Amino acid sequence: MVDGRYNSAFKRKNIRQLRRALKMTQKEFIDYFLSNSDNKPSMSIATLSNLESRGGERVNEVVSSVCTKLQIDTMLFSLSTEEFIKEIEKYLAEHKDNEELVRGIEKKGSISKLVNRLTMYFADEMLEGRLKRGDQIESDRELARKLGVGRSAVRESLKVLDVLGMIDIRLGQGTYISSRETNFFSIPLSWSLFLDGDQVDSILTVRTILEIKSAELAAQCENQVKLNRLTDIYNRMEHTFASYDTTDNVQVALKETLDEDIDFHTCIAECSGNPIIISMLRTIRNFLQRVSGTGMVEPKQISAVLVEHKNLYEAIMSHDPDVAAQAMKNHLNESSLRYNL
Repeated sequence: MVDGRYNSAFKRKNIRQLRRALKMTQKEFIDYFLSNSDNKPSMSIATLSNLESRGGERVNEVVSSVCTKLQIDTMLFSLSTEEFIKEIEKYLAEHKDNEELVRGIEKKGSISKLVNRLTMYFADEMLEGRLKRGDQIESDRELARKLGVGRSAVRESLKVLDVLGMIDIRLGQGTYISSRETNFFSIPLSWSLFLDGDQVDSILTVRTILEIKSAELAAQCENQVKLNRLTDIYNRMEHTFASYDTTDNVQVALKETLDEDIDFHTCIAECSGNPIIISMLRTIRNFLQRVSGTGMVEPKQISAVLVEHKNLYEAIMSHDPDVAAQAMKNHLNESSLRYNL
């Protein structure tokens, strides 16, 4: 609908703007606004990501649920994004005493701060020699006592550190400093990027810089084992895409290609030979997957990615750093347009 200052085309963008204003991940947004009476989500992260990027039939469902929860007019979402942001900022200022809403917004920030405290605590313990790789750490009860916080907050923070690869949570056995992570002390540097929930744009900029540099360095790689692995991953991507027409489940094939896409970029980072780039890109990738899910849902998108990967792969294998860096830059620019990042 287009009527003066209202245009329904703005809805999908304004959904994302609201979520960012609330400093919520897509999972948190779904849990808060799009859960049934039995607290089960009514929408997947992938679906919400798709709606935010390209719209769809369920946009109105999201708008209706949000407006019912916040008790605001649905027409707000048809305002231009600039006007919408002003209205939402005004609404949040007027409702800063809404304990339920504030608790939903602040939860991520408080957990982020505790994650940072735990990160620094474990790093200090290792520097002082009281902990080493593979050692078991204190119970969540003891950590809560030392840090003066609740056990539930400690548990949630430990889950984040487990995802980041700093620790291993073993059910029924305890929690251990990871023995797999070869760059333990680079993870606090990576995590510092994410302490403020509204830094997604900044994180994407850092990711772009690191990915371009990793491609440039990969083109100078002389480790044939790593280069052979990059070739194997690229060949797998080509084979998976070629089999779309014969597979009974296209979504499964798309998921396989997405996994190979991640492997491809990870291998390029490994070919760079820089452990800090590898660790930071891994952390950024984990973070972005949880914030935005993936927009890679259509075969035509994968087809475009495969062409871009071919150019990138050939540049790396020809050992041309400048061409490889430009190919990665082009690929990331196209990805941003493709997924509306």
